[in-house]
Amino acid sequence: MIDIPSLLASEFRLQPWQVSNTLALFSEGATIPFVARYRKEKTGELDEIVLRTLKDRFDYLTELEERRSTILASIEEQGKLTPELKAKILATSSKTELEDLYLPYRPKRRTRATIAKERGLEPLADQIRQANVIDGPAVDLSALAAAFVDPSRDVNDVSTALAGASDILAEELAERAEIRQTLRAVIVRDGVFVSRKRSDVPEGPTKFDAYDGFRAPVASIAAHQMLAMRRGEADNILVVSIEIDEDAVLDYLRTKVILSPHVPLIEFLSACTKDTWQRLLKISLITDVRMDRKKLADETSIATFGANLRELLLAPPAGMKPVIGIDPGFRTGCKIAVVDGTGRFVEYATVFPTAGSDRQKHEAAVTLSQLISKYSIELIAVGNGTAGRETQAFVEETLSALPEGTSKPVHVMVSEAGASVYSASEVASAEFPDLDLTIRGAISIARRLQDPLAELVKIDPKSIGVGQYQHDVDQKALKNKLDETVESCVNYVGVDLNLASRELLSFVSGLTPSLAKSIVDYRNANGPFTSRQDLLKVPKFGPKTFEQAAGFLRIRGGSNPLDASAVHPERYQLVERIAKDLDVPLERITSVPERIRSLDVKRYVGDGIGEPTLRDVVAELEKPGRDPRAQFTYAQFAEGVKEITDLTVGMELEGVVTNVANFGAFVDIGVHQDGLVHISQLSNRFVKDPKDVVKVGQVVRVRVVEVDVRLKRIALTMKLEAEGRDRGKSGGKQGRDQRPTFSVDDLKARFSR
Repeated sequence: MIDIPSLLASEFRLQPWQVSNTLALFSEGATIPFVARYRKEKTGELDEIVLRTLKDRFDYLTELEERRSTILASIEEQGKLTPELKAKILATSSKTELEDLYLPYRPKRRTRATIAKERGLEPLADQIRQANVIDGPAVDLSALAAAFVDPSRDVNDVSTALAGASDILAEELAERAEIRQTLRAVIVRDGVFVSRKRSDVPEGPTKFDAYDGFRAPVASIAAHQMLAMRRGEADNILVVSIEIDEDAVLDYLRTKVILSPHVPLIEFLSACTKDTWQRLLKISLITDVRMDRKKLADETSIATFGANLRELLLAPPAGMKPVIGIDPGFRTGCKIAVVDGTGRFVEYATVFPTAGSDRQKHEAAVTLSQLISKYSIELIAVGNGTAGRETQAFVEETLSALPEGTSKPVHVMVSEAGASVYSASEVASAEFPDLDLTIRGAISIARRLQDPLAELVKIDPKSIGVGQYQHDVDQKALKNKLDETVESCVNYVGVDLNLASRELLSFVSGLTPSLAKSIVDYRNANGPFTSRQDLLKVPKFGPKTFEQAAGFLRIRGGSNPLDASAVHPERYQLVERIAKDLDVPLERITSVPERIRSLDVKRYVGDGIGEPTLRDVVAELEKPGRDPRAQFTYAQFAEGVKEITDLTVGMELEGVVTNVANFGAFVDIGVHQDGLVHISQLSNRFVKDPKDVVKVGQVVRVRVVEVDVRLKRIALTMKLEAEGRDRGKSGGKQGRDQRPTFSVDDLKARFSR
């Protein structure tokens, strides 16, 4: 058996103590966010990415060991476990190689080879095998086979006997582990994916036309190409195959099989190897390779989905200000929802500014103006769906008509992806049982502007629309990745214990959905928490859960100022000691950052506290409870550009990145149809990965390259002609937002008319 900790230390280039300590923490139930943030001394400051990869590899190797034990026991029970075979099984660290070694011993259905053995032809196969030696004498195959002719066993003639022996030898050859591994590698290295449109597909364009006559090397096929071809196959539009030089494969097999120099035996074994390839290896190995490429495509696409989701969840919050959310519409009107500075819903209205009469438009403007005044609205979030740009124009007109000197809210287009899913969900029904689905959607749009993370965790990530072929990838792996991403983001930002929803709390380190519900129930029954220690009064909230969760839960204005910070309660005594040494009352410790910065942290090292923890504590005391997300900014869509028909080639526009795929980025430029910036158009330099240049939610400057109104396709470029015109550059990477960022108050002053 392999020594998993030692193997992990070698693979990850870590010290053995780092691996053993980390695995011990995991076995004790510690979560990855907790270990990454509060156990840096134990792990040697391993970050979340390394910790998750380490855990995944540990789980893989653990499953491998369990499977290895099962296989060894099975072969030993058959009495076929030789020292050489056992050594090979113990040496492998790959599940695929392990299954290859087990293949000859795996219980199987009746095959042509097993039928031949039942007919007593295995000794004939043995004699042919023994005759196949370099210096062996010539043999008469017909004479050998004649001894096995037995009509009572359905072996009626010599040819039947030789065919049965060939079947036995073919199966043995097909089950040789080293041959299967070599041929898989050859197919990957030299094979070519080929796709074509099925002959029975009706005439006319399809979304898979780019893959009619498509060819790509197996070794380097892009993830989106692999998934697109599989989708085309599933939709009965495409036929996909792998082309391989089969003559070269047969030459290889003959070199592994044929030793005898005698022509009759050479011809017999050549036919046997051809049968092995065509009947037993070709389909099996090509299927293996296709599944392997599919798995790699899944991994790449799921990683992209996770990265996009992370950027979306960590989008800069506009802040907990009074907000109006508008779910746009034409015939059914626009649903307006007002939420206060805590995200609490307070009022709604339905207006008809986009498709109604002049009277209805006037009434809509009056209603909006009154709500702005009544609730001192600071932000207006307009959904970017149907009628979004028309509704935004209505908001602009209404704000411009407000009396001179009136404080005017900032209005922003907000993605409403997934809002309808939330509106019809059990979460929304429990939250707003008496409200119509469309009003719930408007509330969600408003809250997304206040705090994207707190609102988007209520929605199934697959409904947010930042994935690539998300319905075609491994759904279990996708769910695991998305759950990990949400958990990581929630704990990275931290959660206000007295404002957080049950859904948001359920992603906090150490908390389960049932515990999250218990916290909310306790809060509703007893009022706001005043101390982190009060969490221990929540039913089933024990010390271990407190250890894992407390540092990520914040209490603003509580009895202990440290409860509003990321300092873990287990380090409160350390902070008290620091405060005493600085001669500063504990309640003022966060108000003297210059004195905190002057601390010699080394004097506090000891008792399990190292410099990594001390650096974190000092950084938190300097800026307690600071939101790690970037400052709020937004795209300004061009006036007069509301439909795809308003676009012209050469037009330069501002937009926001809505999705990043392996082949480029999709950008919302305000015309209801995202444009594509192909990877080749992201920068004047070579771009290997679009995520190196752009991210979801980023504001970029683009130029229109092509517009296809019929197919609703827009091609964009970020290669702007004038130097420095791309306002998305910074840090040496084209695409990063270089514009100044503003607080909501700054924005209001800047854009008030």
